[in-house]
Amino acid sequence: MPEISRFLGIKIFMYFNEHNPPHFHVEYNEYKASINIKTFGVMEGKVPSKVLGLVVEWAEDHQSELLQNWEDIKTTGEYRKIDPLV
Repeated sequence: MPEISRFLGIKIFMYFNEHNPPHFHVEYNEYKASINIKTFGVMEGKVPSKVLGLVVEWAEDHQSELLQNWEDIKTTGEYRKIDPLV
């Protein structure tokens, strides 16, 4: 489970051999959620609304990198770290 970014106590992951649609996983304290990369909607789970807002802001800034990581992880197993929210 590659960690692709971390900021403000929020961890962002992608898993190998994942199912569509393209998404990433968020962990914050005891909360966990899956976020669609194209729509930024919550697919599963729950995180506090403030955390979700920060994650969506970060994801909007890095959508192309997230989609590239999604493809690379599925095809080659490689990925790149993505800069945290600043």
